[in-house]
Amino acid sequence: MMNDESLIPNNDEQSAPRSSGGGGWLILALLVVVFALLIDRFQSDAANPNLGRRAITPRGDLSEVEKSQIEIFNESSPSVVHITTASLRRLSDFTITESPDGTGTGFLWSEDGYIVTNYHVVQGSVENGGRLYVTLADNTSHGANVVGFEPAYDVAVLKIDVGNRKLKTLPVGTSSDLQVGQNVYAIGSPFGLDQTLTTGVISGLGRELQSRNGRIFDVIQTDAAINPGNSGGPLLDSAGRLIGVNTAIYSPSGASSGVGFAVPVDAVNRAVPELIQYGKNQRPILGIVPFPDSKFRALKQLDGFPIPRQMEGVLLQSVPEGSGAAAAGLRGTVIESEDAQLGDLITAINQRAITDWVSLFDELDRHEPGDTVSVTIWRDGSENQIDVVLQSASDR
Repeated sequence: MMNDESLIPNNDEQSAPRSSGGGGWLILALLVVVFALLIDRFQSDAANPNLGRRAITPRGDLSEVEKSQIEIFNESSPSVVHITTASLRRLSDFTITESPDGTGTGFLWSEDGYIVTNYHVVQGSVENGGRLYVTLADNTSHGANVVGFEPAYDVAVLKIDVGNRKLKTLPVGTSSDLQVGQNVYAIGSPFGLDQTLTTGVISGLGRELQSRNGRIFDVIQTDAAINPGNSGGPLLDSAGRLIGVNTAIYSPSGASSGVGFAVPVDAVNRAVPELIQYGKNQRPILGIVPFPDSKFRALKQLDGFPIPRQMEGVLLQSVPEGSGAAAAGLRGTVIESEDAQLGDLITAINQRAITDWVSLFDELDRHEPGDTVSVTIWRDGSENQIDVVLQSASDR
């Protein structure tokens, strides 16, 4: 006899399909809800302009100042070069490698590859035999040679071989008529970032800059940002003309502090042709041999010395024959004859006081060979003025 329970369907087996079917409907319902929420979100985003991409407002034309600056950069930057100095270092008895020492800036002086930069940019290579590389604005690199330098102006001239290619040069201006407040532009490689433009104004004129190799006169002061790596780059006026060579900054931290200096282009334009031709600047000279300043100071302390101790100047030790000074009648010191005499003491040139050999050198640097200068001398207890025609050092 069968147990009645055997006729009872297995509730677990029959309920499983029903549970599965109910879960599917639930999932479908959830999907519908999510889809509806997404549609509502998208509609809300469309209604809220702050959550979408903004429409672009037409800019309009550039200002005249911007147009001018862009034009100056586009016209001038092809003439500006990046300079890398390198030296050979021995790693072992059999291995020598070339490693970079520093970078700087320069600019093309002539179409055939003469380049002007600061002397201090290449000084290490000059003194230690390092190599120089010039990268043009088109990113082509060339080995360079130093053909001449003038440490007192902090100027050097390099030469690269470009074959028959004609390079673009900068128009040259003058530094004699500059005014404080003029706009200026510097292009260079600050911190190695070549083709960098900075802008500013002329903030001072007639500065004297003490470089590592002497004093530079009539230096241009600017607030255009000049940083390490800008050295040797051009300072341009608003016409895009070269008016100076960026050479130094005044900064305790080594970064731009708003006070930069540039060698005036008139000095550069006078020196560069001579550096190309002779390898050195043919400075104007009087044609004298002075006593060292220390020797003159010691002589003034001697009892009975005929020049008052408070007087300053340059005491002439000798005047070479054939010099402009000799032709004008300046005389040197004679102590080894019966006609012993004390040489002339130069106290001024063109009414500018001369206190030592450096000040004499600096004053002559304002002139060119062939100029006539009025020399004030102390001789035999009185002052006299004598005109002297300056010569070139290459004539001696």
